[in-house]
Amino acid sequence: MTKPRVRFAPSPTGALHIGGVRTALYNYLFAKQQGGAFILRIEDTDQNRYVPGAEKYIIETLRWVGLIPDEGVDFDGAYGPYRQSDRKEIYQKYARELVTRGRAYYAFDTPEALEVRRAAEENFTYNHLTRGGLTNSLTLPAAEVQHRLDAGEPCVIRLLVEPGQAIRINDLIRGEVVFQSSELDDKVLLKADGMPTYHLANIVDDHLMAITHVIRGEEWLPSTAHHVLLYEGFGWQDTMPQFAHLPLILKPVGNGKLSKRDGAKFGIPVFPLEWKGATPEDSFSGFRDTGFLPEAVINFLALLGWHPGGEQEIFSLNELIAAFSIEHISKGGARFDYEKARWFNQKYIQAADNGVLATHIRPLAEAKGYRVSDAYLAQVAGLMKERVTFLPDFVEVGYYLFESVRVYDAEALHKKWNTGLSPVFEDLTDLVATFEPFNGVALEEAVKNFISAKGLKPGDVLPLLRLALAGTMKGPAIFDMAEALGQDETAERLRRFVAYAGKNAESAVNG
Repeated sequence: MTKPRVRFAPSPTGALHIGGVRTALYNYLFAKQQGGAFILRIEDTDQNRYVPGAEKYIIETLRWVGLIPDEGVDFDGAYGPYRQSDRKEIYQKYARELVTRGRAYYAFDTPEALEVRRAAEENFTYNHLTRGGLTNSLTLPAAEVQHRLDAGEPCVIRLLVEPGQAIRINDLIRGEVVFQSSELDDKVLLKADGMPTYHLANIVDDHLMAITHVIRGEEWLPSTAHHVLLYEGFGWQDTMPQFAHLPLILKPVGNGKLSKRDGAKFGIPVFPLEWKGATPEDSFSGFRDTGFLPEAVINFLALLGWHPGGEQEIFSLNELIAAFSIEHISKGGARFDYEKARWFNQKYIQAADNGVLATHIRPLAEAKGYRVSDAYLAQVAGLMKERVTFLPDFVEVGYYLFESVRVYDAEALHKKWNTGLSPVFEDLTDLVATFEPFNGVALEEAVKNFISAKGLKPGDVLPLLRLALAGTMKGPAIFDMAEALGQDETAERLRRFVAYAGKNAESAVNG
């Protein structure tokens, strides 16, 4: 059995949508499960829509999520070049070959003439019904056609679509799909500037790169009829790849395709990485910058339209590869459930190694001016990972592990504090400042003994001790936090808290 060769072929016309990442993922999973090749091809034939930086963004995205191509732009390979703008002469050769085979023709109609025709005829289409009245090599004498070509007159090459044919494909997801050729237009294959359209370029490239399966979004399903005709026109029917058209990713409300504007509308990322466009309207946040782990994003995307069955939801990349099958991809659209994405991220953060989390936290901490050791960041990770959703939460929600408490929970302070506790906390501060060995387990035992000796209950003191260290009633275990902060900082925070509480407890809520 031939090992599959699949391609992810985005256009560099802006930021890569998260749906594009899912397409790349499904191609990658299929290739890896079958021992095949995953190829990155950049389809940049539409130079008018080319956006500088978009190609780099695509490659950076694939590297971030761990979908590393076996071949492609920036990854080498034996079937290159993998950037379509570098293959212009190849497409011109094959376009002319189609004309020679009688499966395509030259069309000399100017854009202005076609505009006039469109204005005069509602729903005008260049097809078998109209081409006989237009300026092309089907209606002009052969000598005139050659004269126009020799003179360099601008022209396009169009696919010759004959009416009355039933065009059938066996889609691996949707089953048999039938198109009627009488409903198709004569697509432009080669533009007047010598650049191919998507239809010609992707067929030629898929053939020359020995692509065995085309796994792409369902928006390309209608184009497949033209693509089948192209394979037939070249005589490549026997090597035509199998097609699988993926379901749409739907808006969070479930109606309509998820768009880039939905990110701003719903306050959620719909791109893998941050994109800074020319205007604020064209600038978008990304999953990485929001604070997602790439493994969580991959797991989330994999289940947007596919599931192997059973109750398992957490899959490593290797587990996804082992379980993946095109047969389990849904035909219907999948709702973009951002709350589920958050849940996945929480689960992956909780399961992550503290040292690994430290490498993610470091740039976030340094951006805020925090200078701490890797060992301390690993401690922070261990303390906070059960309490955060996104990576920035480690330094934002858990800021008190990096700097002094900014504000104390006024309601908790008012509820728990009374002036009689001042001498108790002064004594507790002295205990903390001198206690040895200063570790969480020993300190917890000593403080609880201290509380008992004072004739108090743990609930009288421990909530206030937490408030002194973190400013909030939420957060890590008190004595684990104290151990991480260290003896001097813990004692200093107690001193500041006692001074603050003595002055502000009564007015904390109403003042």
